[in-house]
Amino acid sequence: MSQADLATAMGRSESWVSQVERGVQPVERLAILQGLADALGVSVREVRPDAALSPADLVDDTPEPESNDLDGLRVALTGHPALGSLFDRGPSSPVPALAEFRHLVDQAWEYVHASSFAALSDHLSKLLPAIEVAVRHAPAADRVELHSLRARSYQAAAASFTRQDQADAAWVAADRALQAAEMAGQPLEVVAGLFRMAHAFMRQQHMDQAEQAAKSAVEVLDPRAEDPACPPEELSLLGAMNLVLAVINAREGNRPQTHAHLNRAGEIATRLGEDRNDFDTEFGPTNVRLHAVSTAVELGDAGLALEIATEVDAGGLSAERQARFLLDVARAHAQRRHVGEATAALLEAETHAPEQIRDHHLAREIIRDLIQLSGRRVPDTLRELADRCGVS
Repeated sequence: MSQADLATAMGRSESWVSQVERGVQPVERLAILQGLADALGVSVREVRPDAALSPADLVDDTPEPESNDLDGLRVALTGHPALGSLFDRGPSSPVPALAEFRHLVDQAWEYVHASSFAALSDHLSKLLPAIEVAVRHAPAADRVELHSLRARSYQAAAASFTRQDQADAAWVAADRALQAAEMAGQPLEVVAGLFRMAHAFMRQQHMDQAEQAAKSAVEVLDPRAEDPACPPEELSLLGAMNLVLAVINAREGNRPQTHAHLNRAGEIATRLGEDRNDFDTEFGPTNVRLHAVSTAVELGDAGLALEIATEVDAGGLSAERQARFLLDVARAHAQRRHVGEATAALLEAETHAPEQIRDHHLAREIIRDLIQLSGRRVPDTLRELADRCGVS
């Protein structure tokens, strides 16, 4: 079975399966062991010989290991976010002050930009229920901002689920972000939610839905951008949505539309004149160049991608963006059969965001291609990287 097949059979993510195989994610609970055994068509004893000896040791006495995935966050999204509040049940613990919620949401995005998924899962698993309760019991004067913070929290969840190949959960989180943003009366936050939703659809290979989400925003924002006084935050979102459309068209092999959207994003970035991070999109001239590399790779123009990459300085962007850029550089080198250069790019990416690279489906695909290209002489550094990424 492939990791994807086993993940589907268990209702888990492919990255979780990879982490179990590598010994990064412990499996101690009897219910999970049984699910794994059932998916593989074997007994629990074959999965773990000592498991059948004393189920109580596994269920009652063994603490739940710290998750290295976003499973805890998936659970936090399940069901109604604050059902007790609908039955007049007050908060079970003191509700944090508004300033504390601001800090917690900012911290969540720091984890997102660092691709620290384990820390983010733990953080948002506590933050989301707390802010859902708070928004229903806070003074009326605080609720508008709480809705806005709630939208940003769900956007953080959506962004990370997308990067961990859990597009179904990303869709749920993005939809909740849209609803919270509208309740906050923040139309630009709604657009930011559509940005996250478009990325979720792309990971599901639902390009028509991703294009619809992005186009609906562009159709509204484009005429407004003609006003010289258009706020930079609004321009950032318009530019980011054009980058989404560029990627969609590149994956569909539509070169004219890919370049049209890249050029439009470039015009907006030039107008802004600087790299920004409005609504955590990291839009600006550098991100446009990063997408020029990415779309060139998607279109099979490896030489062009590497040429553009030499002109890119991504040092001012987040660890996540730098790692993703290097991943695209590695893809371009792999297309040119440059095993050493591609491996070096992957190793550098790993230093920026190890969780992201070790669990990214593209990284695994590149590593498999590089091993095949190497034949019987696989470099030690590549084989060691393959072991860390769970590529056999």
